Amino acid sequence: MTSPVAEAVTDDVRRSAHEAAERHLTALVGRHDAVLREDQWAAIEALAVDRRRALVVQRTGWGKSAVYFVATKLLREAGAGPTVIVSPLLALMRNQIAAAERAGIRAVTINSTNIDQWRPIHDQIASGEVDVLLVSPERLNNPGFRDEVLPRLAATCGLLVVDEAHCISDWGHDFRPDYRRLRTLLAELPTGIPALATTATANARVTNDVAEQLGVHAGSTGLEEGAVLVQRGTLDRESLRLGVVQLKMPEQRLAWLADHLAEQPGSGIVYCLTVAATQEVAGYLRARGLEVAAYSGQTEADERHGLEQALVEGRVKALIATSALGMGFDASLGFVINLGAPQSPVAYYQQVGRAGRGTDEATVVLLPQIEDRDIWAYFASLGFPREEQVRETLAALADSDRPLSTATLETRVELGRNRLESMLKVLDVDGAVQRVQGGWVATGRPWDYDAERYARVAEAREREQQAMLGYLRTDQCRMRYLREQLDDPDATDCGRCDNCGGLTLSTSISEAAVAEAGERLSRPGVPLEPRRMWPTALANLGLDLKGKIAEGAETGRSVARLTDLGHGQALRALFREDTPDGPVPPGLAQAVMDVMKTWSPEWTTRPDAIVVVESATRPTLTRDLADGLSRVMQIPIVGTWAIRDDSVPPRAGQSNSAQRVAAVRRRGGLVAEIPAGATVLLVDDQVASGWTLTVAATAIRAAGASGVLPLVLAAQG
Repeated sequence: MTSPVAEAVTDDVRRSAHEAAERHLTALVGRHDAVLREDQWAAIEALAVDRRRALVVQRTGWGKSAVYFVATKLLREAGAGPTVIVSPLLALMRNQIAAAERAGIRAVTINSTNIDQWRPIHDQIASGEVDVLLVSPERLNNPGFRDEVLPRLAATCGLLVVDEAHCISDWGHDFRPDYRRLRTLLAELPTGIPALATTATANARVTNDVAEQLGVHAGSTGLEEGAVLVQRGTLDRESLRLGVVQLKMPEQRLAWLADHLAEQPGSGIVYCLTVAATQEVAGYLRARGLEVAAYSGQTEADERHGLEQALVEGRVKALIATSALGMGFDASLGFVINLGAPQSPVAYYQQVGRAGRGTDEATVVLLPQIEDRDIWAYFASLGFPREEQVRETLAALADSDRPLSTATLETRVELGRNRLESMLKVLDVDGAVQRVQGGWVATGRPWDYDAERYARVAEAREREQQAMLGYLRTDQCRMRYLREQLDDPDATDCGRCDNCGGLTLSTSISEAAVAEAGERLSRPGVPLEPRRMWPTALANLGLDLKGKIAEGAETGRSVARLTDLGHGQALRALFREDTPDGPVPPGLAQAVMDVMKTWSPEWTTRPDAIVVVESATRPTLTRDLADGLSRVMQIPIVGTWAIRDDSVPPRAGQSNSAQRVAAVRRRGGLVAEIPAGATVLLVDDQVASGWTLTVAATAIRAAGASGVLPLVLAAQG
């Protein structure tokens, strides 16, 4: 079915638009010989000439940004309003703005890093000075933006672009609650305003789902025939050479990086699964003389921007990064190495797609880890909450005569801040709650818990994880395997990967590199920074605690994080549910002594006494740890943070700070004779939120201690 707009456009108009589009492309890419490919023009024509909606599923580097920037120029010249681009990647936004400026496109962004510029940007939009507005999906759920800015943009924009459009779908590997609001926005766009959804990583199921949502207009009952141009290209990346290096021990994998990173072409990315790993790996590689830096969602915004520029310009060999690093239009990287496998072939394909743009050859290496499945399981545990937790939240909001902040809700629902926020965003889009100034309110509209959908998504995630394990084991073409997982009908053997014979990856590692990696990984000691402030709204739980923690713990130590590459492996084994309680293993006992040696020079006063946190699950372990320290340091154990109410489970309230403080106070209490003015070593087996140590430390200080030094075997996270 051809749209009425398309029928009214003459061939002369199309030819003129095509000529103008190619002029804009040359300005965008800075080359006079640049020409639009047929598939690029088809997408631009659908948007700027026929005013249709389009879904473009094309591999990274195909030129999706060129499509919407060129379409923007054509639409603006025809008198249309500004283009609104929704993108989750801040790095991508910055690169897109730079590219737009080269083509004479006035582009601005509203995101979490430029709050002070929002008002001037709103004024520029209102006065017609902006051609392109890039917004992060989180903005769509901000009350002021949603109620004041978004309706005006929906009514006046010339083109709506949804980047990383797989996030709209429940089936997308990177589903984000904020993207769900786009479903409503797409449905409410006035007739004649085109919309473009783009992604590089969508299988057939995600493609069909996004196309269906893209084609629904206000008043329509579903996807109309011909309403959406779906353009799905080949997913082959002719520059990429894929390979897997199987090494058993973490020190061997680190040593491989040290020995072989310099051999990789150009600059690139080493992806890690956790923030802790980025810091550990970057520190080791720098010690080996390699120019690298750590990068994650915890990196400060200005520093992130500087690191991205350094990578693009080749001033660093690699960024050691989590998936928070997503490069955009101008990135041209020679390699991507994954230290640990992402949990799906789709996610992996997206990450490896950062390499090989603008280069003839790029190397892609995966170094799988034994602990990958544990990390996958952790992320899987952060899914949509159980129905009773959702109902508790809705009831709390319904019972309140005023908006409730997320911090206040934490005192009434046992969910962590991030999961609670994500759940509320989903409920907001579903119409059950609304974000307003001052917090959240219930709308009173009926809401059903779609257990079937959540189970379906969880099952899909499990299948994806199994498929990722299959990628590691396959003896067939690796690129073909990935393309088939993304339902690419043209998938064929690439001839370039390690299984096809086009790439040979050395597994050799030098003894010196292994020894140094082993020494670094066996080096124990992670600082435990004390909690500085009590959680908000504890009065709702009957606790008279607020503001700054005046007398608490000093900076403590753990042997390692459970996610660490070195001692983390032994600690993960020690704290598995099926591991019986027992004394501290010899290797970890030695690590504790090493921690004490390196930590003691920082003490203002040497500890005089020990208080041990009583454990219901590992009493032998914690007592043995305390007894050993007492013998070696020749100081007495003067008491315990004892279990007073065992009806409160050991991990009660673990999901958020307010609930955890209340649970710790109910469950335990100090049973000890604290010498006046003593410095106390507070001993526990592991720390998660840090609130047990904090509450115990404040009680110890109140009992007469002058200082409290926490020591644990393992830190979670």
